[in-house]
Formats: sequence, C-alpha cells, structure tokens
Amino acid sequence: MDKLTKLITDIDKLWGAYSTAYFTGIRNTLILAVAATLAGCLIGLLCGVLNTIPCSKQDHPAKRFFLKLLRALIRIYVEVFRGTPMVLQAVFIFYGLPYFTDGAVAFKGMSGIWTASLLVVSINTGAYMAESVRGGIISIDPGQTEGAKAIGMTHVQTMVNVIMPQALRNIIPQIGNNFIINVKDTSVMFVIGFVELFATHRNIVGVNLLYFPSAVIEMVAYLTLTLLASFGLRWLERRLDGDDNYELVSEDSLAMSAGTYSHPNRSPFEEQSREYNKNSLDDEARERIRQELKYGTPKGDR
Repeated sequence: MDKLTKLITDIDKLWGAYSTAYFTGIRNTLILAVAATLAGCLIGLLCGVLNTIPCSKQDHPAKRFFLKLLRALIRIYVEVFRGTPMVLQAVFIFYGLPYFTDGAVAFKGMSGIWTASLLVVSINTGAYMAESVRGGIISIDPGQTEGAKAIGMTHVQTMVNVIMPQALRNIIPQIGNNFIINVKDTSVMFVIGFVELFATHRNIVGVNLLYFPSAVIEMVAYLTLTLLASFGLRWLERRLDGDDNYELVSEDSLAMSAGTYSHPNRSPFEEQSREYNKNSLDDEARERIRQELKYGTPKGDR
C-alpha cells in the first residue's frame, strides 16, 4: 500500500512539473500519426491500383514489359519495408541519404527531422497499405468487373465507379489498424531526434530518474489515444454500413400490377386480407371454368 501511495505521489509530482511537455509529446505523436497514415494510404492506394492493372497475352509487348517491371518494383518496395524494422528505416533514411549524397540531401533542423519522420512512417505505412488495397480490390466479385465492361466502361471507369468504392469500405478496418500502429510506432523516431511522446518520457526521466512513474503516464496516454481511435473507427464503420433494416417502397406500375408492391403504411393484416381475397377470386374463377367445360357456357354469358 505504501508503494502504491508513493507511486501516485510521484506521478502527481511529474504531471505537475511536466504536463506541458507531455501534452507537447502527445500533440506531436498525433500529428505525425495522422499525416503519415494519410500519406501512406495514398501511396498504398497508388501501388495497389497499379499492381492490379490487367495484363494479357493480347496486349502490346511494351505494355506487358512495363507492367511486369512495375509490379516487380512494387513487390521489392513492399517486401523491403515490411521486412525491416522502422527504427532501421529511420536510420537509413536520416543518416544514409546524407552519407551517400555527400551531404547534398540532408535533414537539418527541426523541420528536417519532421520531414524525415513523416517520410519514414509514410513509406512504411504505404508498404502495408499496398497489400491491403490489392486484397480489397481482388476481393470484389469478378462478375462486377465483367458487367461494367459489358456496358462499355473502361478499366479506369470500372475502378473509380464500381470497384474502389467497395474495396475502400473493405479496407477501412486495416486503415484504422495502421493508424493505431503508427500512434505507437512513432516512438522509434526518437533515434533521429524527433520529440514525440516516448522521447518526452526519456527526456523527463533523464532529469529526475523517476522512470516507472513516468512510464505509467506514458502507458495511460498511449492507451487513451488508441482507445479513442478505436471508438472513432467503429463509429465510422457503422456510419458507412448504414441502417440494419431498410424499408423498400416501390412505385413501379409493373410491380404494383404483379402484386409485389407493399405499401409501407399498410398493416400486415391488410396485406394478408388482400392476399386471401385474391386467392379466393382465383378459386372462384377456376371453379367457373370447370363448370363451363363440363356443362357449357350459360346463355346469359354468350
């Protein structure tokens, strides 16, 4: 109990002295995560669409060569950035580009650190989103593509108007998952000097040596951010799904004459009564025809 009391006291002391620094770290983390997720989605969308361009033996050899080369480059990009840690990617981009260009390409000052961090997280996110977009596109029923071509749509029109709206809805959970991962993985950007939430924690601990109380504050902050992101994404998914129940109202004269129209203001009892009367009339008509075939048509009906 004494340890818990001491922990609460230390947390209160840290928060009172460094709350502004913690909030600055939270702000930087959110800005980087949101911007990098959006940029990564655009990169992944471009790679996924290019990777699914149809190619057949009837196409021109130059087109087939270009598409195969493009797919090979996208595959290399995806495998490299999905198969290596983000912390090493940050080191290679931040320190490697100036090394190989003799300082011609260098990230100087805080603006350079922001640029390098955004570049690293965006490229890493794009590698994951490329496969998510490709999977979302190929998950759509091929019959929809064939139907679009049958009515004269080009490949671009089919992708924009038919395939992509459905594919984007399918990959929204993956976009949210990548955003939550980015909120946490931006913590590795401290290796290039980016001051986000985890770097703030390291700086504060270096001053007062209260490592565990500061880690508790960090844990609560990260958990709060990820939970809010999860709730927001669930809300967005429900909005995109629409209502669970739909009321179909048809004003088509053919539908009404065929007996398939059901007015929304009528009760089920009225519909059942109408169906019962219809069946009764059908039975009377059949009985009348049977009598005419057996005894002939009455004189009054000739």
